[in-house]
Amino acid sequence: MKATIYTGVGDAGQTRLLGNIPVSKDDLRVEVYGTLDEATSTLGLARATTRFQDLCQQIWQLQEELIPVMSEIATVPGTPLKKPVPQVSPEQVQNLENLIDRWSAEWIQTGQFVTPGGSPASAALDMARTIVRRAERRLVSLHQREPVNPHLLKYINRLSDLLYVLARVDEQRTLKHIISEVVESNYTPPNSSKASLPVNEPKEERQGILTLSDSNRMIVAGIQRAKEIGVPMVLAVADESGQIIQTCRMDNARPISVQLAPHKAYTAAAVRVPTHELAGLSQPGRPLFHIDVNLEKFTLIGGGFPVIRHGRVIGGVGVSGGSVEQDMDVAQAMLAAF
Repeated sequence: MKATIYTGVGDAGQTRLLGNIPVSKDDLRVEVYGTLDEATSTLGLARATTRFQDLCQQIWQLQEELIPVMSEIATVPGTPLKKPVPQVSPEQVQNLENLIDRWSAEWIQTGQFVTPGGSPASAALDMARTIVRRAERRLVSLHQREPVNPHLLKYINRLSDLLYVLARVDEQRTLKHIISEVVESNYTPPNSSKASLPVNEPKEERQGILTLSDSNRMIVAGIQRAKEIGVPMVLAVADESGQIIQTCRMDNARPISVQLAPHKAYTAAAVRVPTHELAGLSQPGRPLFHIDVNLEKFTLIGGGFPVIRHGRVIGGVGVSGGSVEQDMDVAQAMLAAF
């Protein structure tokens, strides 16, 4: 006869710990390992949705390790068992700390508060993290009632830290992947000829370097255009990696523009797409929705353009101070001077 999944044994609100010890289903031990069981299920969602094999493997290893951890919690100390249940060791805590350090080396910290949801897997990891935090609180309550393995307390604490870092790594990788796909499919740089540079081209230009001379020329042209339309601006030029080469603030330009203009130059250079095009791609239902939530210096406000030489992005310009249309107008004057 085929066994059924339901037994009816727990219909009265009772369950049994390891060693066949009966307890109420709301017993603190049941609360702790039940909460960790909830976390492992959420980790399964993260494992099923991440696109990165090394993250998938890491999550699976954590799920496997949590099985004996839950067994330890489901065992009252001193209970006679046919087979001893392994206890969380200092080495396991140290291993989690090593993993945190390893994955943190890839995580680009922005110093901003995180809004979960940068990617499906990171959202699941963040959910698992908060569930583990709840398990930790329940475990502290249990520890106040009876002694708990101190290494177990440390392990649960470190586990939530590791899940936080894994979530950040997944969302950063996913964002980079999406940006690459969108840029390749949505943006073709103007004058994207692949022809080789003339032999008499200056060395810096042959190497694709945006020079201070280039920057000065663009800044002067931008200031001239800003004066023509009667709007004081802040103008910025960034190199290929988004690092600022030069920023110029015209008299009476808005204070907020001192931040916005460099951010526009950084975004255009780093992503290789004009910021106003990114704005359209980041709307609900579009491929870059919420791209700017957890990224420092990233902006979707128009007025940032990549600087292109012979089909290759070598920098970015950013302008702020007027309307989006005015900012774009001045930025395009800077590109024309280049």
